[in-house]
Amino acid sequence: MESNDKKISFKRKSSNNREPDFRKREEMDLGLSLNTRHDPISSSSSSSSPSPSPPPSSSPQLLPSHQESELLQIETPPETLFPNPSLLPISPATTTPHAPSLPASPAGPPRPPPLRPPRARRNPTQAPRDGKSEHVPQPFPWATNRRATVHSLNTLLSNNIETITGTVQCKRCEKQYEMEFNLQEQFRIVGKYIAENKHSMHDRAPARWMNPKLPKCEYCEQDNCVKPVISDKKKSINWLFLLLGEMLGCCTLDQLKYFCKHTKNHRTGAKDRVLYLTYLELCKQLHPDGPFDL
Repeated sequence: MESNDKKISFKRKSSNNREPDFRKREEMDLGLSLNTRHDPISSSSSSSSPSPSPPPSSSPQLLPSHQESELLQIETPPETLFPNPSLLPISPATTTPHAPSLPASPAGPPRPPPLRPPRARRNPTQAPRDGKSEHVPQPFPWATNRRATVHSLNTLLSNNIETITGTVQCKRCEKQYEMEFNLQEQFRIVGKYIAENKHSMHDRAPARWMNPKLPKCEYCEQDNCVKPVISDKKKSINWLFLLLGEMLGCCTLDQLKYFCKHTKNHRTGAKDRVLYLTYLELCKQLHPDGPFDL
């Protein structure tokens, strides 16, 4: 009996010890349930806010084995494997062949670019046209048989040619007559003027040559009124007479270009340029060693 009583009392004590733990657990569960009931904002916000969707996985999806085998069994048409070269678009090659590597050259000044050889200037109009010869009948004793060319001063003096004549006409009374110039005296005047003023001419004829002062008429005695009679045929122009009288400015631009053409001078440009070349070329023909280089 005593042993039974001890067992019963032990059971009671153990049951009494379990009850507080059980009551504590019930109180905790009850408190959690009450908190969830009294917090509607948090519950509503948590229920209303959509849950973020998981990011799409970057790993590729694997096909089932039967679909994979079907894809492997599809035949590729031969046109895609071996296309017709005539149907391919033509495009420039984008790859360049690799140049063989060269040893590095020592540092130094850059080499100048190669100079182009000088190109010969073409001037086909310098020669006479077809059917025309460079040689013509001698129009005057002081002229040669070449176009626009006169004899040298030494040649003329050795042949006793000391006076140069030409035809003139008065613009007032319209009388025509022969006028003459002393060769040495007039050439000395022209040559001296060129030697003293050539540096200031700048390859252009001065006003003294562009608008020459004409001689006085022997009949009506009108000053600056006698003009030279210039032949319509350019090969018969009396060039030496016009030079000694400083009346080359009475020639037209076309006549001056004719002279420069047959003396191998540049004939393009304004009249003052072509007239300057005509004066210096005639002086050089008379005196090749004089200060008349172009």
